Amino acid sequence: MSSTERPLALAAVALAAVLVVGACGTTTDAATPHGGMSGQSSSMPGGSPTDSAARAGDVMFAQMMIPHHQQAVEMADLALMNASASASLEGLAQQIKAAQGPEITMMNEWLGEWGAPTSAPMDHGTSGMMSDEAMASLKAAQGAQFHRAWLEMMIEHHQGAVTMARDVLTSTDDPEVERLAQAIIAGQQKEITQMQGMFG
Repeated sequence: MSSTERPLALAAVALAAVLVVGACGTTTDAATPHGGMSGQSSSMPGGSPTDSAARAGDVMFAQMMIPHHQQAVEMADLALMNASASASLEGLAQQIKAAQGPEITMMNEWLGEWGAPTSAPMDHGTSGMMSDEAMASLKAAQGAQFHRAWLEMMIEHHQGAVTMARDVLTSTDDPEVERLAQAIIAGQQKEITQMQGMFG
């Protein structure tokens, strides 16, 4: 090879090397974003938004229903402690305590399993709850006045529970929550009918 041809050959080799390196760099740069997107997608938390929303509804249902049931138990205790309460009223009060006490325990256990607090972070307007003033008035009532006031308040209270149970059935995908909601609706609707027939 002549002295003139040698520099030209070297230049051609150098140019080819630059083009190869440039091409490799371009391929790597183009692949990186796709690899990153793929990695982000595969590492996203499991569960669809619908599942997440359903569980949030379950949590809210339990957080609201627990104090609702607790007040029903408190009202039942008032009937059991009131010397003027009729035998039929006492029997219904015992029935309410027997049903709602275990349900309170169950919902508290659910909230623990779900890692949620046992009380709602704010007032969500729990349906059918009695005010402190109404509870104090009921506690002070006697005889026929107590009988009528207790029935009226417990009917309203039960209607609120039925409303909450129907609401959670539209969002839950948890079979246990669904079974409890259906049991609340069936049991408390039956007791509403029973109480409506107890006005004297």
